[in-house]
Amino acid sequence: MEIDIISKEDERRLNNLTLVVYILQALGLFTGGLGSLVAVIINHVKRDDTRGTLYESHFIWQIRTFWWTLLGMALGALLMVAFVGFIIMGAIWVWYVYRVVRGFLNFNDGKRMPI
Repeated sequence: MEIDIISKEDERRLNNLTLVVYILQALGLFTGGLGSLVAVIINHVKRDDTRGTLYESHFIWQIRTFWWTLLGMALGALLMVAFVGFIIMGAIWVWYVYRVVRGFLNFNDGKRMPI
């Protein structure tokens, strides 16, 4: 992956935006997913701005977290009639928390996310 040179102002802006998205993802746990939906919209709209920067891996991580969580929750909802859906949804919830925490910790340490 090629690293682009960006201005200090662009670096600060992308840093703040990435932090806001992690906060929105965390709020999604308490808002029925609304914060997560807003976060993924921001990710998709601003993704091109992160190309070639440290933040690109975080945006990819955040986007994947949202879509895989949505898929897992939909599967869990479909399987609720068999009661296995509750287990799937609980596991997805724990996985989502892990992804948000791990992403934030790497972000805070200035590390890229594995993509």
